[in-house]
Amino acid sequence: MEHPKHNHPAPPTGKLNINQWAEEDRPREKLMRLGAEALTNAELLAILIGSGSTRETAVELMKRLLGDCNNNLNTLGKLSIGELCQYNGVGEAKAITILAACELGKRRQQEKAEERRVLNSAEAIYAYMRPKMQDLTREEAWVLLMNQACKLIKAERISSGGITETAVDVRVIVRAALLCNATAIAFCHNHPSGNIHPSKDDDRLTERIRQACQTMRLHLVDHVIVTDGAFYSYQACGKL
Repeated sequence: MEHPKHNHPAPPTGKLNINQWAEEDRPREKLMRLGAEALTNAELLAILIGSGSTRETAVELMKRLLGDCNNNLNTLGKLSIGELCQYNGVGEAKAITILAACELGKRRQQEKAEERRVLNSAEAIYAYMRPKMQDLTREEAWVLLMNQACKLIKAERISSGGITETAVDVRVIVRAALLCNATAIAFCHNHPSGNIHPSKDDDRLTERIRQACQTMRLHLVDHVIVTDGAFYSYQACGKL
């Protein structure tokens, strides 16, 4: 492998510090606005090292380093700490951070994607939620966010305390689904008393969630009431 070249003319002085850039150009802010996939490799690396040198910003430094590696991350990962430290603005700590990131990327490629649980029935939902809820002394409400195949994307607690139509904000449920691109959801809450039968508040809340899902074209799989040893399914009881 050819060693990276370091004979670059010094950039002109008077460049803006990265904190003085327009907010839409700063890599951290850009990631928060647009997601990590919108950033270049140099911008992602700049976030890791945090700062450049008095001659260039972190982004410019990483562009130069990547340019010497033919813009290939595999080539970057083969450099030694000593080779990385030859760049002005890269010390041992930054070099170690860069190589650690490259190694994590390599290990991620070698691992299989985590198998998502399929929660397409009340029994499956109860088996998943019971360990989370069986020992609770007060009511909690959770939403299970799923894809079209009812594979779990994320489980999110949305309320703790009394579960009523006023305590649970249906907008929070819809927002959570939209943020993770879910197309199906299940709503769950527990009855610490052990009584599996729904209350009138439970019925009213379920109807509000059903209407919201219908409006937003989300599939409401079920509303399951969880106790330690039994459950109630709105779907199975024909109430959805």
